[in-house]
Amino acid sequence: MKSSCSVIDDSREPMKSLRILVLAPGCNPDSTSTALVGYAHSEALARLHTVTLVGIEKHGENLRRKRDRFHAVETVHSPWMTSISDWIIRWIFKGDYGSQALTALGYPFQVLFEWKAWRLFRSRIMSGEFDVVLRLLPVVPTLPSPFAFFLRRGPIPFVIGPINGGLPWPAGFSQADKQKEWVSGLRNLYRHMPFARSTFRYAKAIIAGSSQTCSEFQRYQDKLFFVPENGISQALLGKATPKRGHTEPLELIYLGRLIPYKACDLAVRAAAPLLRQGRARMTIVGYGSERGNLENLVNVLGVESAVEFCGRVAHTEAMDRLHKADVLIFPSVREFGGGVVFEALALGVVPIVADFGGPGDIVNSKVGYKITLTNEQDVVAQMEKILMGLAEEGNCLVQLQNQAMQYAHDQLSWDGKAQLVSKILLWSVGRGSKPSLSPPKALC
Repeated sequence: MKSSCSVIDDSREPMKSLRILVLAPGCNPDSTSTALVGYAHSEALARLHTVTLVGIEKHGENLRRKRDRFHAVETVHSPWMTSISDWIIRWIFKGDYGSQALTALGYPFQVLFEWKAWRLFRSRIMSGEFDVVLRLLPVVPTLPSPFAFFLRRGPIPFVIGPINGGLPWPAGFSQADKQKEWVSGLRNLYRHMPFARSTFRYAKAIIAGSSQTCSEFQRYQDKLFFVPENGISQALLGKATPKRGHTEPLELIYLGRLIPYKACDLAVRAAAPLLRQGRARMTIVGYGSERGNLENLVNVLGVESAVEFCGRVAHTEAMDRLHKADVLIFPSVREFGGGVVFEALALGVVPIVADFGGPGDIVNSKVGYKITLTNEQDVVAQMEKILMGLAEEGNCLVQLQNQAMQYAHDQLSWDGKAQLVSKILLWSVGRGSKPSLSPPKALC
């Protein structure tokens, strides 16, 4: 596929309205991560189109409170499956929603959801009530969509995405080795599960959320489009204020789960020289299995007086703390979407990220820094050099901060993303020309 970075165009062109049936099990306006991403994307589309949002009854109360944002909100209810799912998450995975094994076990739940949704909407689809079906969630491509098979002969097209996933585990990093699960080696078996091949064969359009995912689905390049997985709300963009100047100490922040592959330990090690000199302070926002190890590392490095652990906080508090920071250090060695990077850019916080996965697609040299994933020692050295430079060149930091805010406003908003997806949907129903949306990197 041709490599040309596609960005979100926030221009408000006149948009032909569509009647969209949006499948988004798990979407929740009161949650975080992909649950919130699914909801925010649905709401942005609803500002342009007639959207019927389909979720699960577990989040029904939260969704119905937002009923006025949509044409309709409907839920699929399966009490026994919900009970089983909750029990598995609580007792087997101990609340680790990021586990790949948990994703694999989601297969029967996803098939059941779409089967029930099909039974609920089949007659309305056949009667012409909708123009297109869009499956927003789940994001992972390994969980197939029976809807694509059900609609293989019409009467309306099926579109899936943005989907994201399939990043390889980088070699040479203990963080990746500690996180990698046995099920990772079985990932490609999903292609042989029922509905897996028909999902992409019968989809009218496939929207991929990263360059890596685009490369995985290269065989469908005639109907493959790149649109980032995440977006930024107008409310968050409204909090951004121009940066006028910088004085030490440099305010650093890590925001995310404290689990191995997020590599917060590399961020702490890179920041340690400035922290010991009193030229920076660091805030660590998040929770997870690595907290104890990180606290020990901070003590060993002798920087405990300059590092604050906040633990798990509400999203509003997390954004307040992010807003006060100068630099986001986020060297996750295997990041798909990187929603916190979008949030940092919106608030004028300069990101330092790995040039890999979702963050590597979004960050550029005018708004932040990308480090090459070589090995742990070299990654720490790269980030240390960047931080030293920012501490010494306050004007450079301020310029990057202001450019980051402008970039986020112009190219990364949810409304701009909805405009791009709308062009894909209009093409899929034969009401518009095919948009050119190629990934930033050509990986195949």
